[in-house]
Amino acid sequence: MTKQITVVDVDKIGSATSPLGLSRTVGIVSSTSSPRAGDVVVVRALTDSATYNMLELPTGRLAKINPGDLLIGVLGRRRALKGFVGDVPASVNAGDELHLLNMGGVIGYCTGHHSSLGDAIKLEVKGLVCDEDGNVMNIANAALPLRTRLGETAPIVMIAGTSMNSGKTYAATELIKQATRAGLKVAAAKLSGVACLRDTLNMADHGAAATASFLDCGLPSTVDVEDLAPMAKAIIARLNEISPDLIVIELGDGILGGYSVDTVFADAELLDATAALVFCASDYVGAWGGIELLRRRGVEVDVVSGSVTDSRMGGDYITSQFNVPAANARREGERLFELVMAKVQATVSV
Repeated sequence: MTKQITVVDVDKIGSATSPLGLSRTVGIVSSTSSPRAGDVVVVRALTDSATYNMLELPTGRLAKINPGDLLIGVLGRRRALKGFVGDVPASVNAGDELHLLNMGGVIGYCTGHHSSLGDAIKLEVKGLVCDEDGNVMNIANAALPLRTRLGETAPIVMIAGTSMNSGKTYAATELIKQATRAGLKVAAAKLSGVACLRDTLNMADHGAAATASFLDCGLPSTVDVEDLAPMAKAIIARLNEISPDLIVIELGDGILGGYSVDTVFADAELLDATAALVFCASDYVGAWGGIELLRRRGVEVDVVSGSVTDSRMGGDYITSQFNVPAANARREGERLFELVMAKVQATVSV
């Protein structure tokens, strides 16, 4: 039976759809009984939000969401400790009510949120974007092929942390900036989190010659992904195509949580390729916990950064009590870079 396709014109397109290069005019079908993360969906905004009402477009620009706007996003999951939590529904039909889970346009059924946020914007499903044969489009249609082997790679600097908002992106962009100013060609990536172009665009703004993220592997988020290693290797392989001197990788969210970050540290090949590990934390307990948790997995933290080092006292305490160097990305960017590159050079020369 041929599916009925309806053509609609939308007002705004979420950046989570960017791998597909969609236009504002799309064909939609009314339902699917087997929705998948990454399926592209057209929705109408029903409500406003005082705290979370912007949509990131494929250009990276933020646009205000107004009630009545027709939007394109993707189905996905989120497990944000300081944001929204939501899931892909069991089925999707025109008229269903879903929610905006992040500003990149990831859409799902919201099950909770941080106390600092208002309710998620409510969305009415209009249909699912389809091809000319009525097949629901998914961002995985344009995904990089996964890899089981990494192969030769430039030295990798991995940046992990306790949670979102612990200083990872600032540390990553500062390292990119310092490395670029030192004459190095830098590539950068974000390997976990929920789809949004903000962080990779920020990396490019600080000098990264090439960027990529899990979105390029067809994932709207890395929630409940069984193993991130094949995706990570695909992304690193893509970045190595420009022959960089250094690859800076941010692991979004924390080393514990729902975003599968721990699977990166379970892969021996990725660990062997990591020349330096920077760990970001918000306080002493978080810094100690990250160091000890990773150490139990056979992984040593090389430098501590993040908001715990915003005060010089924090950096001094970590260095003296935990015997791990510390440097603040905001105040001590050059020192952070020097510490990281000393470890990179020592690792590469072995």
